[in-house]
Amino acid sequence: MYLAVPPQPDCASAWREAVRLVDAQPEHEAYNVIVDVVDPIVRTTRQDARVAVVDKFLSGCSKSVETVANTIFPAGLYAVHGAPTFFGVFRDQVLGKVRRNARWSGYYFERMIDFPVPRGEAPNQLWAIVERMRDPQVRALNKFELSLFDPVRDVDNSPYGGQCLSFLSFKLVRGEERTLTLTAMYRNHFYVEKLLGNLIGLGRLMAFVGREAGVRVGALTVISTHAQIDLPQKPQRRFDLTAMLARFDQLGAPVAA
Repeated sequence: MYLAVPPQPDCASAWREAVRLVDAQPEHEAYNVIVDVVDPIVRTTRQDARVAVVDKFLSGCSKSVETVANTIFPAGLYAVHGAPTFFGVFRDQVLGKVRRNARWSGYYFERMIDFPVPRGEAPNQLWAIVERMRDPQVRALNKFELSLFDPVRDVDNSPYGGQCLSFLSFKLVRGEERTLTLTAMYRNHFYVEKLLGNLIGLGRLMAFVGREAGVRVGALTVISTHAQIDLPQKPQRRFDLTAMLARFDQLGAPVAA
């Protein structure tokens, strides 16, 4: 059982087509939805009018596209401090402010760089991947895995709360120049509130890895093992969502010659 979204050129286009297909399913939900973005690092800000429309719709519910994207990769911190310095800045200056409890801060980036282990120092999985990609002695180009699901902290009775992004698998594809691809697996996915920000955040994460490892950024693939068309916590009526999607489509329509 799966639902394949045709490959799309950018994150906004992929979001819209995924929403369209899942919304058409019974109960507006689907399992094992496959979303493929050809270039996940272009047109990812409010300068793209389509992104701005979605962001405006969500911002009134404290769930802006940027807020969601930053949980995956804090691009602002990286731009200011660079790597690896920004890892420490995130731990020292950001994490204490956003941490909800000992189980979950709401930032996937935390688990990428500070995943708890029973003994010893918590590994920075993300930076270890970058360093291995830089190392010419590393020959396994399909062995850059990053875990986010924690069986100790994340197994509880909440059907949707807590961690939703479970696993990241980076690959280096051989060619004239090595190309980075990423496959991300979500256990549960809210497509209105979260998907666009998730795609943009994952694209920024890929841009970071590509820049630091010196490789070209390629396609992003997301597998949502459960996806649903949700409405934000401050309930918007269905026609509000329909109106926003219509405006998105209008902005994305080609201009007649």
